[in-house]
Amino acid sequence: MFICGRKNISPLQICGFLFFLMLCLVSYYWKKSQDWTLNMSTAKQEEPPSSFCKGWLTKDTITPLRDKHTFIIAPYSDRRQGNFVRVLSIIHHEKVKKLYCLFCCENSREIQTVQGEIDQHQDRFGFPYVTADVLCLQPETCHARFISVHPGNPEPESSSLPLFPIQNLYPEKPALDFTICVSTMFGKYDNVLQFVQSMELYRLLGAQRVTIYKNSCSPLMEKVLDYYISQGIVEIIPWPIDSYLNVSTHWHYSMEKKDFGYYGQLATLNDCVYHNMFKSRYLLMIDPDEFILPVKDADWKSLMERLEKEHPGIGVFLFKNYVFRRTVFSKTPFDFSSWATVPGINVFEHIHREPNDIHSFNNMKMILDPTRVIQTSVHSVLKQNGDSVKVHYSLAFNFHCRIPERKDLPDTDLVRNPIFWRYNKTLIPKVNEVLFQTGILGARDLKQKEKS
Repeated sequence: MFICGRKNISPLQICGFLFFLMLCLVSYYWKKSQDWTLNMSTAKQEEPPSSFCKGWLTKDTITPLRDKHTFIIAPYSDRRQGNFVRVLSIIHHEKVKKLYCLFCCENSREIQTVQGEIDQHQDRFGFPYVTADVLCLQPETCHARFISVHPGNPEPESSSLPLFPIQNLYPEKPALDFTICVSTMFGKYDNVLQFVQSMELYRLLGAQRVTIYKNSCSPLMEKVLDYYISQGIVEIIPWPIDSYLNVSTHWHYSMEKKDFGYYGQLATLNDCVYHNMFKSRYLLMIDPDEFILPVKDADWKSLMERLEKEHPGIGVFLFKNYVFRRTVFSKTPFDFSSWATVPGINVFEHIHREPNDIHSFNNMKMILDPTRVIQTSVHSVLKQNGDSVKVHYSLAFNFHCRIPERKDLPDTDLVRNPIFWRYNKTLIPKVNEVLFQTGILGARDLKQKEKS
């Protein structure tokens, strides 16, 4: 018997070959079916609302309602505690008493209205406006892709109501391991050098996506963002919060008596959790002047493997914050002459941190599993399914390069820690490359840097 020019092939070998061929075919058609299902679910989610579903479709990040005290960010399907649609919102903590949810039920081609449960987030910090969840219990007989929210109980036929596409209707296995949530970029942000250093370090440590809620930045910073968008790592979500509310640049009402705190930081962080719920396995809730630095591990993946093994079932990991004063400069063995004209902070020059104060609140930062989180604040989660754990600083900590926090502490009492220098050989060339690609550094600057 001859098969492919070979003689004396045994029946066992033929069976093995046929079995292998069958496995290949099954695997191929299974993958095709998965791709088809994914494409169908994506296409279904992008379909416009049916004609019976009256109203105007909004795709804005922030949508004001008629009462002028309610601002809708986005509705998210959330079946962890029931068949709910969780509508993330900003509301006046006293003036908004009732909100109604209107479901566009495609199976019955009718509008079903339910009163939403308003759940104000615990952290308001004294401001009149607060982040809130409007919990809309979806009727079991209703299959909806769109929802409207209204401060009164309107007629279902009303065509003047905003319609919102319900997100997270089709949960998928996360394609990413690590995503960073940058809450608010505002004040014509121009810290270009530190931002590029942060982005390149994030990438070295394992970040695959950085979600930024952008209010404003400088033209030069815009060029840097465009570069990272073209690289597929940065996702920009417009955040025109100051078009609707008088927002503060501070975290507490006593520091600046305005409508809403810190350009809506708490609202953006919560939106980032739900926006990335089924896109990323872990989220890092940090700002561009911060890094969660592993001490014993090379990157976040190996760090989280260690922590998962030590703390099985935990979904929120808290890292101690250390302030490295950007007002204190240190001599370095590196040549940064070509960066002299780049606006922003050079983190390599700031290696002195404030010692830990056991009597003060520590502004810890988090790595979290978004599927475990219900509501989050800046330094801890407010509601979650499961527990949190504080990671010992000998394993990892949050490096925060900023102005002094303990203003009564003299510079002579600072602790020298050049841990950031360990990344110099890899990080400096990558920063130079980005500055060159964006036109901030010229070819001459880059050649001089390479020679040095």
